[in-house]
Formats: sequence, C-alpha cells, structure tokens
Amino acid sequence: MKKVLAINSGSSSFKYKLFSLPDEKVLAEGMADRVGLDGSTFEIKLANGEKYEEKIAIPDQETAVNLLLKSLKKYDVVDDINDIVGIGHRIVAGGETFEDSAIIDKKKLQKIRDLKEYAPLHNPAEARGIEAFMKILPNVPEVGVFDTSFHHTLDPVHYLYSIPYKYYDKYKARKYGAHGTSVRYVSARAAEMMGKDLKDLKLIVCHLGSGASITAVKGGKSYDTSMGFTPVAGITMSTRSGDVDPSILQYIMKKENISIDQMIDILNDKSGLLGISGISPDMRDLKHNPDKRAQLARKIFVNRIIRYIGAYIAEMQGVDGIAFTAGVGEHDARVRRDVMKSFQFLGMKPDFDANWTNGEKFITKPDSKIKVMTIPTDEELMIERDVVRLAHLE
Repeated sequence: MKKVLAINSGSSSFKYKLFSLPDEKVLAEGMADRVGLDGSTFEIKLANGEKYEEKIAIPDQETAVNLLLKSLKKYDVVDDINDIVGIGHRIVAGGETFEDSAIIDKKKLQKIRDLKEYAPLHNPAEARGIEAFMKILPNVPEVGVFDTSFHHTLDPVHYLYSIPYKYYDKYKARKYGAHGTSVRYVSARAAEMMGKDLKDLKLIVCHLGSGASITAVKGGKSYDTSMGFTPVAGITMSTRSGDVDPSILQYIMKKENISIDQMIDILNDKSGLLGISGISPDMRDLKHNPDKRAQLARKIFVNRIIRYIGAYIAEMQGVDGIAFTAGVGEHDARVRRDVMKSFQFLGMKPDFDANWTNGEKFITKPDSKIKVMTIPTDEELMIERDVVRLAHLE
C-alpha cells in the first residue's frame, strides 16, 4: 500500500502524520520534541489508539527522521520504507518565489533557506527537515507546502504598506500573511457544510491558536489577511503583539536602552496575552482567572478579532459565513460567543446552546443571515493532497 508522510517542522521539533493512499486514512501520527535540546522525546500514536513515547537523545533533524522511519517499521505501520512514495513539508514563508506548493530539489531548498529573513525561526528548521529526508530517502519526492502561497491572490491594495514603493521594488517588503494551508482547508470545508460552491461565497476564517490570524476569502481566494510581512502583525496573539504603532517601538527602545532586535523579540515572545496579563500566554489559564489584567487580555483578544471581521465584511461588501478554527477557535466557546454578539445587528443569530460544545458544527440558527461554524483544521491533509497532486500519485 502506498503511503505519504506530512511533516510540520518547528525550530526544535517536528510533527508528522502518515496517510495511506488512496483512502487518506491516518495510519500513524506523533512528534519528535526538543530536537537538539536536553530532554528530547519521540512519540507515535497508531490508528488503533495505541500510543508510545520514549525519552531519547535527538541531537538533530536527521536523527529524528531516522527514529521516525525506524518506529514506523517497529510498530508495523509500514512493511517496507519504500512504501512511502511522497513526503510533504509545511513551510511558513515562500515569499514571492513560491506561488504554489512545489516539488523541492536542491536549488529550491536553497531558496527556502534564502527566505529565512521572512521566518527566521521556521524556514531554517524546515529546510533542515527536508534535507534530512533527502539524505535518507533520496528517491522519494519532497513537496514544500507554503503557508504564504494561498495569499498570492491578494491585490496590491491589500498587500502593500504605505511606505516608499522602492522598498517593495528593492526588498519585496509587503504583506505575505500566514496560515494559508489551514485557511484553504477550512474555507473549502465551510462551503461543503453550507452546501454552496466556494466560488460563490464570501467567508471569513478565524484561525485562533497560539499564532492567530483572520482571513477574508472571496470566491475561494484569499482577499485580505491580518498577518503581515511576518506573523507578528494582525490581532493579539499568545505572545505576539499584533498591530502596533511603530513609533512606540522607538519610544520604548530609547527609554529601555534596548536594540531593535531586542524589541522585535519582545513583540514576538513577551507581548500579546502574556504581555497584557502578566500571567500566561494560554487562554485556558486566563479564562476563569479573576485577575483584572487576565480578563483585560481576553477582552483585547476578542476586540481585535471583531475589528478585523468588521473591516473584512465592509471590504467584501458582506459575508456569507464565518469559521472558527485552531486551538482557541475550536475550544473556547466564550470567545466565539463574544465575537458573535457583536454581529447580531447584521442579522447573525447565534445558537448559544450549540456554541457551548465543541466539534464541527453550525453555531448559528438556521435562519441566521450569516452562518457561523466551528471547523477543526487539517493542515496535514492539505499537505498530503498537494503531494499527491504534484508527485502525480493519483
């Protein structure tokens, strides 16, 4: 039986799913965690629900890949490693170079490395993962699936910043967005749930996780999105600030006597829910915490979502459906409730009882003018499908 691996590499970890073809059944999934760090672990979960985890030294991506392949054989997930006929990799930043997913050769691998300025934590790690698989399985096609590719349909009105145009000409300084692979899946699934052709719909996808973004999808294409040149822009996130007035950065840097690199680190790692609350970057920790700053952080998070949704409704001159996805979007009913309350004046009719439970469903009443849904995302499935499409594995 032919199988495809979907890989999501981080700076010190990678998650994986193994799919069978053509039925797209998940045969195994798991992750290698703390790669290159002390206390590294490897986890595998089988289709029958059995789960195995071991603490083992994983000094680099190549070791992690070898451990994955060895585990797939050890637990009889594959009879032979040659059963794996394609490998797909989630890559954060494709810049203007990659307008679609692509089969990766050594030349394209270097381009991924060259784009590290757009995603310094992600692209180098993703490149190392691809290189490790190339070394161990040299004859298996590697496909890069770029978070930014879905947003290549943005109009210059939406992707250009109001700074001197020469910086776009010279350095490609513009909005690129992120979470495109997730938005692509969720928007298509929303259309199926609504019984409509995706090309006929105006949708807004709220990908609310540790990283969070709002994307307007019009006619099946990305119309506008909240993340910018990097994933730090847009709405408030777990540790990322979202949109700020750039002048405040200079002001704080002078007051604190810190560098721009230190300031960017603060915007990425010490801001957002963590920075406002001073307690935690996790919405679950803030939900029932009576501390005023904890509750303020949640209110700001919701407010920024409402701002972007409202702006996108105006830009698209209406909306047919809104979908919540990712960790917070799928599991925090209070966030969904508070967002929906703000759009009742447009004919949205929340079903607060349905909203209180999780899972894929409508959370508005049947006669609501705007349909709202919770849809668990499946980026790995999209990765698998791009491998099948580009490597001609149908």
